[in-house]
Amino acid sequence: MQISISCGAVGVELELCREGVSAWEEQTGNRVEIVSTPNSSTERLALYQQMLAAGADDIDVFQIDIVWPGILGGYFIDLAPYSDGAEKAHFPNLIENDTVDGKLVALPWWTDAGVLFYRRDLLEKHDFAPPETWAELTAIAGTVQQAEREAGNGDLWGYVWQGRAYEGLTCNGLEWIDSFGGGTIVADDGTITVNNSRAAAALDLAASWVGSISPRGVLNYDEEAARGVFQSGRAVFMRNWPYAWSLAQGQDSPVRGKVGVVALPAGSPDGQRSACLGGWHLAVSRFSEHPAEAADLVLFLTSAERQKVRAVRGSYNPTRPALYEDQEVLGVSPFFDTLYETFETANPRPARATGTRYNRVSFAFSRAIHEILSKGIEPAPRLAELERDLLRLSRGGQW
Repeated sequence: MQISISCGAVGVELELCREGVSAWEEQTGNRVEIVSTPNSSTERLALYQQMLAAGADDIDVFQIDIVWPGILGGYFIDLAPYSDGAEKAHFPNLIENDTVDGKLVALPWWTDAGVLFYRRDLLEKHDFAPPETWAELTAIAGTVQQAEREAGNGDLWGYVWQGRAYEGLTCNGLEWIDSFGGGTIVADDGTITVNNSRAAAALDLAASWVGSISPRGVLNYDEEAARGVFQSGRAVFMRNWPYAWSLAQGQDSPVRGKVGVVALPAGSPDGQRSACLGGWHLAVSRFSEHPAEAADLVLFLTSAERQKVRAVRGSYNPTRPALYEDQEVLGVSPFFDTLYETFETANPRPARATGTRYNRVSFAFSRAIHEILSKGIEPAPRLAELERDLLRLSRGGQW
């Protein structure tokens, strides 16, 4: 029997997928073809939509973004009849995310939340603790950047993040706005909330970073571009996903042993912290000719054993709470313990509320923020324009 899977496109992600697939092949005697798909989530979603709309059976098991069940769920089988209750061992909010119209259309493979990486050595050198608020981050980043440049470290920047107009900027923007108490673009009941003064204040502050503590090039950064700058020792702070930890601690990393990880700052001293919920899940196509074998592969790859391998080898966050008490896992990524609440309560993007229109909502949001950051446009009128766009898209809020 041979089936196929679309999983990681490059690097450690693809390597760990291959290892997991090989272990399942050895256990079952079946064969698995790994189908190459674009690394860009936007391009990958477009390819999936094209294939599934055509009823193609080229891929049996799809690796899907956490925000895609509402968009693609109709094309996937219900995994519950195959799972024997395995979903109960995962974080309940992730299983809720993967349940569409009463069907379990995917199982979580790894979860993510935006976190703040910082240069522990530089903060200790300049007598700073990690920032509690975005205002503190702005001040510390500026002070350390200036002092280090005066000392000859001319390439150092204060803060790098994901500023390209894509899904990554949607996550960054949601974190800024929500931490200021400005909501999550669209509320759970479908109400459009993005046009408010707190959201404008958050974006005002973010715009002030470009060209001061963040290079203008950050407006074209994705996760890997930001990691490249930080890991080469040219930034004090970085917003990224936990996967960057194991790479920063690599034998050839210039910042090995010099990095700390904390939760993203709050919008104000009495404000809240906010982390965008991310992660990737596995689903089985309803066009698969071998749904039982494909479902078995999904259950194997999302098992505690395989998730532990991924956590130890690649700092991929497990979706099973029990693994956050595993000493081997915590020995490699100690912040899994200190930031457990961040991972457990991370903020979902409004994918469930907006359903099949989520991708268009995210595109409109990231484009609006990018214009504010890159063109010096005042946030308030641009958010009002965005609200009108979303009202039209939702046909008056009826998603």
